Amino acid sequence: MYQAFIGLEVHIHLSTQTKVFCGCRSAFGDEPNTNVCPVCMGYPGVLPVLNIEAMRMGCIVARALNCHIPEKTWFERKQYFYPDMTKNYQISQFASPLGQNGYIDLEGRGIKKRVRIHECHLEEDAGKMIHSGTVSLLDYNRAGVSLLEIVTEPDMEKGEEAELFIQQLRRMVRYLGVCDGNMEEGSLRADANVSINLPGKGLGRKVEIKNLNSSRFVKLGLNYEIVRQSALLDAGKTVVQETRLWNENRDETAPMRTKENAHDYRYFPEPDLPIFEPDAAFLASVDASLSELPAARARRMASEYKLSEEQIDLLCEEKALADYFEEAVAAASVPDAALRISNLLLSDIRHLLARSGLEPSDLAQFRLSARRLATLVTMLSEGRISQKIVKQTIDLVLAEDKDPAAIIAEHHWEQITDLALIDTALQAVLETEATSVTELRTSSNEKRRKSISAYLVGKVLSATSGRADPKVVKSRLEEALKC
Repeated sequence: MYQAFIGLEVHIHLSTQTKVFCGCRSAFGDEPNTNVCPVCMGYPGVLPVLNIEAMRMGCIVARALNCHIPEKTWFERKQYFYPDMTKNYQISQFASPLGQNGYIDLEGRGIKKRVRIHECHLEEDAGKMIHSGTVSLLDYNRAGVSLLEIVTEPDMEKGEEAELFIQQLRRMVRYLGVCDGNMEEGSLRADANVSINLPGKGLGRKVEIKNLNSSRFVKLGLNYEIVRQSALLDAGKTVVQETRLWNENRDETAPMRTKENAHDYRYFPEPDLPIFEPDAAFLASVDASLSELPAARARRMASEYKLSEEQIDLLCEEKALADYFEEAVAAASVPDAALRISNLLLSDIRHLLARSGLEPSDLAQFRLSARRLATLVTMLSEGRISQKIVKQTIDLVLAEDKDPAAIIAEHHWEQITDLALIDTALQAVLETEATSVTELRTSSNEKRRKSISAYLVGKVLSATSGRADPKVVKSRLEEALKC
């Protein structure tokens, strides 16, 4: 039995409008090689200029990860030859990264663990290589994009913990508004390091799994490596320190190259960028940008609203969704608002959002505002409308952009609770359905009696255009027939 040691290097694209050291547009999906300039292409004689917004966003993440921000931080040149970086070096941080010695607490799915953050450092991304048959194409739009690398200590022991780390981090940076977290677009990607050894013997030989663009692949890749390395050691063989790639089609890792060490990069201070010394105003702007983080929000909401862990997790997945939920609950004036709003949000409304081509993050554009939803939930809880009317009203709110109360009044959809009106409709149904009434009175089959009772209630509801309160109708039917 071996002990596994897992550490992650997570790269996130910061949501800056321009690249980290030049004024080129930073955007995904543009025509190849259209967002480039002499600086990010590494032409001789050009000078980089630090994008202060990238530094600020990086420090926001560092603070959220409980990191220390040093009094001075600077950049180095990381030397290497790759075709996706034309100047053959990358401006990065090595000796004094912007965030140091932090931690994140993993919570959920039976996992509760503190993972130490070794550092957060700011750097420029490399370009993108596109391989097609025997031809390799290069797109430099991504070269120079603001990239924050978050490096953990090897504190995790299984793929499931690393998967949860990625998911919590993704949710965090989206809440902070510093990264869209779209792993399929490369906005957030991870390199996973894993070694195994006998318990108590410390770290083994490290293997890195490169460029994982899915939290699920992180889990699968790491668990595969633990099994692969265990088999090697059991056979008396040695684990090779190397970089491997995850093959999602075969569910296995494959060798890529021998792993480099820090000295292979020949770091030296970047001569064209001054040392950055964050002043009080800069640090105040960082602190002002810190919102309630998703883990803390989930704990608070679970305590306040008494919902299930699964409901809270789904509501807190997107900040916009959690904001919408809490605004609607605050605007509703009934005690069961949280449960009713949660049920609607996580079923019908999510479906309607998808049908409208919107994501939960787009709720600000949704015609069913939080206050409009609160109006509907209040009327439903007070028995003034039925669940069916809620759905019909939402459809018209989306189609006509009108207030729900106005729509309900216009269509006369408010439920009838007047006993005299209900009794009149009920008496008419009892007279026209005499055969069913007789069978209900005389039948000893309880299942059949329930079926006939439901049928008669349905007839009354039909006679009132669905406006009568079903519970009141059922009660009046039982009273009328004494059954």
